[in-house]
Amino acid sequence: MDLQNNTILITGGTGGFGYAFASKLIAMGNTVIITGRNESKLQEVKRKLPAVHIIQSDVTQVEAISKLYQQVSQQFPALNILINNAGEMRKISLQQEQDLTDITREVEINLMGPIRMVQAFLPLLKKQEKALILNVTSGIALAPFAISPIYSASKSGLRSYTQALRVQLKNTAIKVIELVAPGSSTPLNDKFINEDGFNPKMLMAPEKIVDAAIKGLQKNKNEIFPGLAKVMRIMSRLAPKLMIAQAGKMGASFMSGTNHEKK
Repeated sequence: MDLQNNTILITGGTGGFGYAFASKLIAMGNTVIITGRNESKLQEVKRKLPAVHIIQSDVTQVEAISKLYQQVSQQFPALNILINNAGEMRKISLQQEQDLTDITREVEINLMGPIRMVQAFLPLLKKQEKALILNVTSGIALAPFAISPIYSASKSGLRSYTQALRVQLKNTAIKVIELVAPGSSTPLNDKFINEDGFNPKMLMAPEKIVDAAIKGLQKNKNEIFPGLAKVMRIMSRLAPKLMIAQAGKMGASFMSGTNHEKK
């Protein structure tokens, strides 16, 4: 797809992949709108990227998504690209007591958020001559990361949803793309720094992941596997049990309940 002169909406645009996408896509000559929950962080991005359009919104709130759609459809009727990037990742020991509402928070953000965003914006995307939906999943969607069980489930669910969405929209002008991101040096992974087995050298810079994503979009790839995500894709097919076992070594004491560190 031609990545110039598009109108693009990015959720979770104040840092990590979202910010990298925004800065690079603006530089390529696109109109970019980002959303986020934190107004001060949005304003900070606006100072760094004066061309960006910012809207405070929360993908976990149905009313907020409906309000966002009304605002964007009125102010940016040419919107033709939606990037579902907003996400959260926590380490959770399921053996410890968990609040029954809070335990599903990552499902609300990482899975239900994109599902609702797509459903809300489909009418506008269908009006465009060419349109694209990019869902950001994770290599963890291929094999669970035991220390982050809810995140793992949410990304696996988003991968399945994205594949089904692609089939349902195959006779429309809307392309459905999945970015299967490897571990990256973003705040999402900061909480794992002190865990046994954590190797920061395995993390890929978000800018490099976004560069790979942009190249994949330009080549019309349905699935984009940057860096170690390619290896994870192969290993998930050849040795899935080994992958799960290796990933389960990080944070073993935390998951066993012997380490009562706060989330």
